[in-house]
Amino acid sequence: MITLPPLVAYLRVSTDRQAEDGFGLDVQTEAIKAWAKTNKRRIIDWHRDDASGTLAERDGWADVEHDIATKRAGGVVMFKLDRLARDMMIQETFMQAIWKLDGEVYSTAPNENNLRDDPEDPTRKFVRRMFGLMAEYERDMIVLRMRRGRRMKATKGGFAYGSPAFGQRSVNKQLVKDPTEQATIRRLLELSRAGASTRQVAAALNAEGRTTKRGRRWTSAGVSDVLRRQATGRHRGKAPTP
Repeated sequence: MITLPPLVAYLRVSTDRQAEDGFGLDVQTEAIKAWAKTNKRRIIDWHRDDASGTLAERDGWADVEHDIATKRAGGVVMFKLDRLARDMMIQETFMQAIWKLDGEVYSTAPNENNLRDDPEDPTRKFVRRMFGLMAEYERDMIVLRMRRGRRMKATKGGFAYGSPAFGQRSVNKQLVKDPTEQATIRRLLELSRAGASTRQVAAALNAEGRTTKRGRRWTSAGVSDVLRRQATGRHRGKAPTP
């Protein structure tokens, strides 16, 4: 029996994009787990970056390349290729970097398989890039429509910028604290300050029956996201300047 090399997973999300496309950490994590189970691949580590960061701040992606360069992992799997970047050419650059390290790049998206270039099949590269360009255009149009909609809401006053952060909810276009989610945040911070890892905190919250905003189970990445928000003050839900 041929044993396939283990993989690392890559997650990337920002507060604003998560609200727009619905592909938050929980969604990406569950999709990757399902893909790994179906394809009988072992995930040995999870790396993540915030989409708001610059290319020079891609510490998570640097960890991915290190794991593949040192042969700790044989490749990387992500939810969709746009988790690498919205720009198709940056996606191509990152994939080429992994292939030069003799690693593989996988996506859970049905139309994003057979990613590696094949000199005997130029159509493969053409189709991959065509889908990339189509997806890039579609995302740009979605962002444009969202931006216009938000501006219209903002002219009427109140909260108009995306989904409220965990711990808050929108009532009559005004942000208010959600008592249940605030209690979960206090418990999360209590566990973290006591020295529990994000994985241990997630396990404890799940054992206590506490859920994420979408009613799902907590993950290490989800806990990290809430901790980051609390540390930076982004949980206050201030709307960006239009």
